[in-house]
Amino acid sequence: MNLIGHFAGREGRTVQTAIIGTGGFGRSYLAQARRVGGLACRVAVDRDAAAAAAALASVGVDPARIAPCADTGAARAAWDAGHWIAAGDLAVVADLPLDVVLEATGDPEAGARHARIAIDAGHHVVMVTKETDSVVGPILSRLARERGVVVTPVDGDQPSLLIGLATWAQVLGLRIIAAGKSSEYDFVFDPATGQVASNGRSVAAPDLAQWLDPAGRSWAEVAAGRAQALSALPQRAVPDLCEMTLVANALGLVPDRADLHCPVARIPEVADLMTDHGGLLSGQGRLDVFHCLRLAGEVSFAGGVFVTVACDDAETWDMLRDKGHVVSRDGRSAMIGLPRHLLGLEAATTVFEAALHGVSSGARAPRPVVDLTAFADADLPAGTVLRAEGHHHSIAHVSGRMTPARALADDAPVPYYLAAGRVLCRDVAAGQPILCADVALDEGSALLRLRRMQDAVTDWGVGSGA
Repeated sequence: MNLIGHFAGREGRTVQTAIIGTGGFGRSYLAQARRVGGLACRVAVDRDAAAAAAALASVGVDPARIAPCADTGAARAAWDAGHWIAAGDLAVVADLPLDVVLEATGDPEAGARHARIAIDAGHHVVMVTKETDSVVGPILSRLARERGVVVTPVDGDQPSLLIGLATWAQVLGLRIIAAGKSSEYDFVFDPATGQVASNGRSVAAPDLAQWLDPAGRSWAEVAAGRAQALSALPQRAVPDLCEMTLVANALGLVPDRADLHCPVARIPEVADLMTDHGGLLSGQGRLDVFHCLRLAGEVSFAGGVFVTVACDDAETWDMLRDKGHVVSRDGRSAMIGLPRHLLGLEAATTVFEAALHGVSSGARAPRPVVDLTAFADADLPAGTVLRAEGHHHSIAHVSGRMTPARALADDAPVPYYLAAGRVLCRDVAAGQPILCADVALDEGSALLRLRRMQDAVTDWGVGSGA
């Protein structure tokens, strides 16, 4: 597709946007928006106006042209004067003539509030905050459609990119065995020292050498051996499961196991591992994640996305194997990958899809198929505050599971990010799911209100995971 032609509607107009949250994603979007023809981002919102103003200045905006605004009147005056606007609350700028609001706070509660404000103001919403989307994505999409706008995941993050790759494969008539992504950070092995480096950390893993070459062993054995050799490094992350939850609810694909297989694999091995014939999977149409294992100097998958597809015509795939495509050892499956995700640098395609065509980069009407739910990895006493902290917004001693979607109920596993920040009202033993009745949910929560609304309009007998 010629994207310049596809987005020809940007000629003669400027798509006006606002970014909420000026961390890594938000700042990269602010920087790139200054370079994209037909796109402007003159509005930044953060926890306080000073932080938003600092982000604008950091991407080259003249500080004299940045107006910190505390009320709607000041924001309108600054807009009319052609200034950049920094605010500490979306409500201050929601009535400005914006086309698209990008929500990138990473805070599930804030994301719910901001999405609702933007939809009610008639703006399209690019939902970078997958934590919110994993709990209430379907209802936000429905509310947006009723208002004549869209809520969409974002190109630059894996869910939107994987939806694009998987639907491309489906349009071509390729039969998808599995779809997924590589984890955020590679495992880089040095055979000379037995060290593995990942995300700035190096650990001793001398036993990995014996598993570097599969040597005709079963893939289940290889995956287990590598996992054990690398046990000092985390091999499952809640954000990975969160992102696959969004894809499940967009496409109807499902995990093979609730916590995913998450094998450590070299890129050419994915075509063998992510299959249901000699690989790790028990069926087709599955979602999973792999950790990219490589040697220093070898190419990275860069946190990109992949599909494994059935090689239904052997002669064609023999030809493609000769051209360098990744085909399994038995010739029955192939891996097709998109080895990139560029965060805010490539968000403009999603912004233009929404503003120019009124189309989401995800599903038009996502539905509850899977919930990302909370699971106790240690004994958790009543009174424990389930704080989501750090870069991964994870809760200490609580992991995620992708379980069939259910309406909230006392005996239902609680959605992971609905539990975040809440207090346990009874003990939960290690190895048990955390149930809704175990958590003191906040009835004043915007996220909870949206989830109850979603549950009420879902036909749980048709097309849901329950």
